[in-house]
Amino acid sequence: MTLVEEPATQAPEREIGKARRRKEDARLITGRTTWTDNLVLPGMLHLAIVRSPVAHAKITGIDVSAAQQAPGVLAVFTGRDFAEEQGSIPCAWPVTPDMVNPGHPSVAVEEVNHVGEAVAVIVARSKAAAQDAVELVDVDYDLLPPVLDMEEAVGHQPALCHDHVESNESFRFVFDAGEAGTGADTEQAFAEADVVVSRRFVQQRLIPAFMEPRATVVQPQGDNYTMWSSTQVPHILRLMLAMITGTPEHKLRVIAPDVGGGFGGKLQVTPEEVITLLVAKRMGKPVKWTETRSESLMSAHHGRDQIQYIDIASDREGNVKGLRCRILSDMGAYLRLVSPGIPILGAFMYVGIYKFPAYRFDCQGIFTNKTPTDAYRGAGRPEATFAVERIMDELALELGMDPLELRRKNWIKAEEFPFTTAAGLEYDSGDYDAATQQALQLIGFEELREEQRRRRESGDPVQLGIGFSTFTEMCGLAPSRVLGSLAYGAGGWEHASIRMLPTGKVEVVTGSTPHGQGHETAWSQLVADELGVPFEDVEVLHGDTSIASRGLDTYGSRSLVVGGAAVVNAAQKVVAKARTVAAHLLEANPDDLEFSGGSFSVRGTPGTGISIQELALATFAAHNFPEGVEPSLDADATFDPVNFSYPHGTHICATEVDTETGMVKIRKYACVDDVGKIVNPLIVEGQVHGGLAQGIGQALYEEAVYDADGNLTTGTFVDYLVPSAADLPHFDTGNTVHEAPGNPIGAKGVGEAGAIASTPAVVNSVLDAVRHLGVSDIRMPLTPERVWRAIHQGGDGADRATAVTTAQGVDAAATPLAGDETPGGAL
Repeated sequence: MTLVEEPATQAPEREIGKARRRKEDARLITGRTTWTDNLVLPGMLHLAIVRSPVAHAKITGIDVSAAQQAPGVLAVFTGRDFAEEQGSIPCAWPVTPDMVNPGHPSVAVEEVNHVGEAVAVIVARSKAAAQDAVELVDVDYDLLPPVLDMEEAVGHQPALCHDHVESNESFRFVFDAGEAGTGADTEQAFAEADVVVSRRFVQQRLIPAFMEPRATVVQPQGDNYTMWSSTQVPHILRLMLAMITGTPEHKLRVIAPDVGGGFGGKLQVTPEEVITLLVAKRMGKPVKWTETRSESLMSAHHGRDQIQYIDIASDREGNVKGLRCRILSDMGAYLRLVSPGIPILGAFMYVGIYKFPAYRFDCQGIFTNKTPTDAYRGAGRPEATFAVERIMDELALELGMDPLELRRKNWIKAEEFPFTTAAGLEYDSGDYDAATQQALQLIGFEELREEQRRRRESGDPVQLGIGFSTFTEMCGLAPSRVLGSLAYGAGGWEHASIRMLPTGKVEVVTGSTPHGQGHETAWSQLVADELGVPFEDVEVLHGDTSIASRGLDTYGSRSLVVGGAAVVNAAQKVVAKARTVAAHLLEANPDDLEFSGGSFSVRGTPGTGISIQELALATFAAHNFPEGVEPSLDADATFDPVNFSYPHGTHICATEVDTETGMVKIRKYACVDDVGKIVNPLIVEGQVHGGLAQGIGQALYEEAVYDADGNLTTGTFVDYLVPSAADLPHFDTGNTVHEAPGNPIGAKGVGEAGAIASTPAVVNSVLDAVRHLGVSDIRMPLTPERVWRAIHQGGDGADRATAVTTAQGVDAAATPLAGDETPGGAL
């Protein structure tokens, strides 16, 4: 009898490139798993949070007596109760030395600065009792004028968002290629240009709207604490909680069980996580907090929210000469974990795939009395891609050129890689023309252009438009040295461990924590190939700081590129260790061994060797082992990339626009992405589809809207319109493959590509459909109401002259219109 199953007589098939169904899907799809809110611990108490109904006010008094007497209520805490221990919610990215951070208490003490800010905490025996008592807390507010408009916030004598800081500007970050030595003098380039086109674009405020609302459970055990949280970043969360609450790091364990989506919205250390930990300490009992959907929309962080002033310079033949960007970025009321870094990440991507000789980026981070902003899928890169892809279309119009021809004229050619841009990044590999050619074929471009011509000539009320987005992004966040140069508070490495069990099974521990990306499947495929073991023999462990002791978690499409690379490196270390043991058992020189299909054999004698799974048992027993070698095949690896990776692609959208109703329908959508080596085509396809849904949502449906008093008027899914499957078309997708040279897999990252590329493709398409009616721009989301108004003011209507976008950047839909504040409009 043996502990090891008989080794397979035939080597397992290669796993990389195989369209494996995901290991984790059975439990995720059926819900037979552990979500944080499913946890029920003996004696567990429940929290509910009293939130500010006003945007800006001094707190002059809080009466909690009625709430304290409510049935089931055990305690009520205010900000003053936590004043000595709650610290400030951390901001880990001081993008400039003089950046202003006003501080952010978990529970407001003297002042509230946005609707939804926590002002008191109810602790009760049941969730219902806690929520019922919220209404019994009486808070007196001395109202202050809310600061809601970014341009007014930094205008002449503005009201202040925080009265203890001197202005509403948190920071100003400038990158000038001429000064940095990465490009020519920008002002000179513009002065010498034949053509200058200027536009003002608005990146509306978005809400991540993750599937699983946030939830946190904390269990105290003596002076040790275990926290379960629906977080993307358990390692970062543990570190930050230790630093701001004084809880020793080694006494705090953070577990992220299965997490229902994040999209950047759970890349945080939240006030609610701090509150739950503090209350558990005070009460000495397990405590749970789960947000309602309305709380989530109102108080979890928001994304985007920028005003972009973009200038492009070129000669009359369409050769671009320079790009200037002035960005106003809304931080909301407070700086969250990486709020200031979001627009700065984008700073290096505004040049897109083009060979701009000169480039200047100037960004102001501005406080307003709104929910804080932070990372949202793509984090800075969608904003940059939108701006450059929109301004390229505007320049093409000014020059009378085909927009695709203008792009071809200026993009980096395949033979020019690696290419260093004016923004200072070295793009690794790619072929923009190959991706574009494939996308044109997928969508049937010539037939669509012909149909567009017929519709225009016939005066069809439903016009057809075709829009392009040829993009790149930087993934694999990030080389630690680059993050250091940008003043980010942590590195960008990732860690992995591989444990060879005596039975030949393999445990992989990764510091990259998934929230739906399919790590368990993809990591199993990587390890199966490296070790030559069956896919089914690999188990992937993650999301628990006591199991995965080191890690920097999941965001920025870094999981496979950085975390997967660490797994591969650890597997190669296992093979190296196993080689020594195999050489001893086979009585051969290690250099004479070959490793293939999971087995070592002496070169020239295939079929007479020993498998790595047999070596795992031999190492466990250690009865016949080489001198001076530890009896273990386990290995750890930490991978820190030397460069970002640069996925790219071409997205083409064809839309039908009903000129009588303003309704937009996506007729066809084709995209070809180059994400480097593809480990699992099914996972890549799913990631692309999800990203497309989010990018199309920004273009057509989604917007967080505040009224004049700072109330969120899109606080439910009735008002905040998230596209459903019925709103989305069939996607025609394809790939080109140019491997990333900066990691051992050759992968580039795919999680954000669809969200980055699709928004400008859709908007360019709609504008292409109605430009002949005099419409030059429509503010996102392109609701039927906004499209209809732009057509009827910019088409043959009486207001046509006021609707044409000018060189000063007047936005037709941004022109004050009665009822323009209508959120989302009707679908």
